[in-house]
Amino acid sequence: MADVTPTILLTRPLANAEGFAAHLRALGVVAPIEISPIVEIEPTGEDVDFAGVTGVVFSSRNAVAAVAGRSLPAWCVGAATARAAVANGWQAVAADGDAEALYARVLADAPKGPLLHLRGEISRGDVATRLTEAGVPTREAIVYRQLAQELSAAANSLLSGKSPVIVPLFSPYAAEVFARQGPFCAPIHIVAMSEAVGDSLGDFHHEQTVLACKKDANAMAKAVAGLLDAG
Repeated sequence: MADVTPTILLTRPLANAEGFAAHLRALGVVAPIEISPIVEIEPTGEDVDFAGVTGVVFSSRNAVAAVAGRSLPAWCVGAATARAAVANGWQAVAADGDAEALYARVLADAPKGPLLHLRGEISRGDVATRLTEAGVPTREAIVYRQLAQELSAAANSLLSGKSPVIVPLFSPYAAEVFARQGPFCAPIHIVAMSEAVGDSLGDFHHEQTVLACKKDANAMAKAVAGLLDAG
């Protein structure tokens, strides 16, 4: 990539960013890491009505953390969300990492419903409406908000320099928030969890986008490590 070792800029909410940084170190990544969350998660505190619900749908770990656990079936967007749900008492199964896979997994399991989709204020895939239209009655409750944050002074300084920066992006919304704060001078290499994440950058100028081979944190970490090794 360059003679200078790139810096990895992590923009996830703080706890997630710290966990991902630890994952990178466990893989042997020694490159500098800067953390500057650009999305803050804020529970809505909504009093969720579970009356008559036979199962729930989780499109993120943030939704799992925002509600008390119950011993009900839970369809989860990916393995990490499913693990969090199991730890919180739900009977969880995992889809393959995005809204389309989540929708398909629920339909394949053919629950009678009604289901409850617990989600953030910003959500993709219109899961509840589509499940209802497909014969699985599903309503939804917004249990957290995603609040956009400005990049830190340290992150802006990094992105204004001449050394390469690797930016892993895990969601389309994070990609949109990051792109809005550019343009930047540094050579930026994006690692995207999905094509939708890459597409959400729009015309944001950067050197390249590397797509993770799976929609999970482990694949993202391996993609970052592979990008460093390629350099």
